[in-house]
Amino acid sequence: MLNEFKAFIARGNVMDLAVGVIIGGAFGGIVRSLVDDIIMPIVGAIFGGFDFSNYFIGLSSSVNAPTLTAARQQGAVLAYGSFITVLINFLILAWIIFLMVKGVNTLQKQVDKQMKIKEAKDEAAAPPADVALLTEIRDLLAKRPAV
Repeated sequence: MLNEFKAFIARGNVMDLAVGVIIGGAFGGIVRSLVDDIIMPIVGAIFGGFDFSNYFIGLSSSVNAPTLTAARQQGAVLAYGSFITVLINFLILAWIIFLMVKGVNTLQKQVDKQMKIKEAKDEAAAPPADVALLTEIRDLLAKRPAV
């Protein structure tokens, strides 16, 4: 069973997936910081508050706290500011992933085009089979001693 596990881990796809998850987690942290520390304060300033994540609606009359954390301790709240922050986070990540996939697809098309051009040149350079056979016969006859 240990050998099977080693073979499973050593496969390229598993390692690629692990690298992707680690980089994705780090990239998610960068985007989260961009949204929380740069974009949302600007949006909050435009809409009248400096901390957009503290926008909420209390779902009971007992909720009257100024911050989301305190309001959650008082009762149920609809935290639409946090939701909007996460939604903007998602849209930024989705846009960046879209651009990355689009770039990779463009590069792949260029590589495929170059490969087709190379294959066409190789096919054009190679003589037909009957010409190659006749050339080989000629070369063998030339090597034969004269009688």
